[in-house]
Amino acid sequence: MPEQFHVYDTTLRDGAQQEGIHLSVDDKLRIAGYLDELGVTFIEGGWPGANPADTEFFARASGELHLANARLVAFGATRRVGGQAATDPLVQALVDAGTDYICLVAKSHDAHVHEALRTTLDENLAMISDTVGHLTGLGKHVFVDCEHFFDGFRANPGYALEVVRTAAEAGAEVVVLCDTNGGMLPSWMGDVVSAAAQIGVDIGVHCHNDSGCAVANTLAAVEAGAMHVQGTINGYGERTGNMDLTTLIADLQLKFGWPLMSPQQLSQLTRISFAVADIANQPHIARQPYVGNSAFAHKAGLHASAIRVNEDLYQHTRPEYVGNDMRMLISNMAGRASVQIKGDQLGLDLGDREVAGRITDAIKEREAQGYSYEAADASFELLVRTMTNQLELPFELISWRVFTQEPNGHADNSEATVKLLADGEKYGVIGEGNGPVNALGDALVKALAPVFPQVKDYELTDYRVRILDEGRGTDATVRVLIDTSDGEQGWTTVGVGTNVIEASWEALSDAYVYGLVKGYCGAARN
Repeated sequence: MPEQFHVYDTTLRDGAQQEGIHLSVDDKLRIAGYLDELGVTFIEGGWPGANPADTEFFARASGELHLANARLVAFGATRRVGGQAATDPLVQALVDAGTDYICLVAKSHDAHVHEALRTTLDENLAMISDTVGHLTGLGKHVFVDCEHFFDGFRANPGYALEVVRTAAEAGAEVVVLCDTNGGMLPSWMGDVVSAAAQIGVDIGVHCHNDSGCAVANTLAAVEAGAMHVQGTINGYGERTGNMDLTTLIADLQLKFGWPLMSPQQLSQLTRISFAVADIANQPHIARQPYVGNSAFAHKAGLHASAIRVNEDLYQHTRPEYVGNDMRMLISNMAGRASVQIKGDQLGLDLGDREVAGRITDAIKEREAQGYSYEAADASFELLVRTMTNQLELPFELISWRVFTQEPNGHADNSEATVKLLADGEKYGVIGEGNGPVNALGDALVKALAPVFPQVKDYELTDYRVRILDEGRGTDATVRVLIDTSDGEQGWTTVGVGTNVIEASWEALSDAYVYGLVKGYCGAARN
């Protein structure tokens, strides 16, 4: 490991350029807090002067953002063509941002100098030298991002290296080689990085993921001598994204053995990945290395049999190192060992091989009918408890019915009747809702609330329907998955049928059974 190594996060600027991401100033301040908690070296806050929201971010950060580990960086560009850095308003905005560190983007591809800047190669070098020299003269630490460096090196290596040399001689502490178009491959990285490093300045790298190699390219650059890596949490960024820092950090810490952060900080990686995704209003990527829900999920029975003996046999590292969990997926591919491990995780004793075998057979039979327990742990637990005589139903259904009429301007266009037994009493109620499932839920809560008032805290948070036998039209079998929460815990149940309302009722009623069996009562009632 180099004596100094920088983990530089650009989620707040480059990551925010991703399609569908719109970060407010409050969002950026919250994300910066998570990044500091993780222990990155630098947080690039944005481009003050060019973007009013970024200018506001730096103004508020000085009083609201109390960083314990990271240092804040203002991003900007070299002075304008034909101007002077000392009088350039955007350069002054970088100074006014109040950060000790500034990162400048500069052209390093001759074609971009001619066609984008519309100036000469010498003027581009003067723009770099003047701006870096001006900022370092004011006591700023300056990094220079050499935009399109790798493409520029392939087209005109002499000029690309002259850009690096000019930045270094002007006082840049790190010169960052950018694969802006994301087209590099790992085997191409080493020679280019080594050539730039021979100039005698610390080298960084910034890789985009257009060839699917951003992490691999960054690792190759590190092996060639780069001591500064730029990327974003979850790989956010325009087009196909930037280098994913969650993967790179784990690779360097767990594979290279480099102590970039404490084990406690690394164990927050999954939580912080999810937190940033939630703030950015982006879906969690199940198959994301290290931090995805599926990163340590096992489905095949052969895997489960080995994992029951030794978890390391089918896992490249321990999930708890990055704050994730090993998950056993219950499906028609599962064997007895999968069911036993899943039972252990849920606190159910399935050590009896015969009992575990019967449950495994039942799961395979039900999955053939369309059920899926991979994402429905609550339904799996109810099935196991039923088959092992460990389930005492909190209520017993007598009947239900529902009908829907034309809205006629009313939101509640469905009405449901539910009759059930609870605590020895019969309850029959009518519920209304915007659609049949909403009406059934309303009726079920009204029927249960006199005996189990905690159900008022239960909320359906997601509802998903999938047609299982395409081509059958409206006669198709459907699978319904319902996510429920009491404000603290969340759980998922599944229902199957040729009638979508019937399948929905099965998943809905099981959700309430599960919540009551587990004793979930919501944050307000704890």
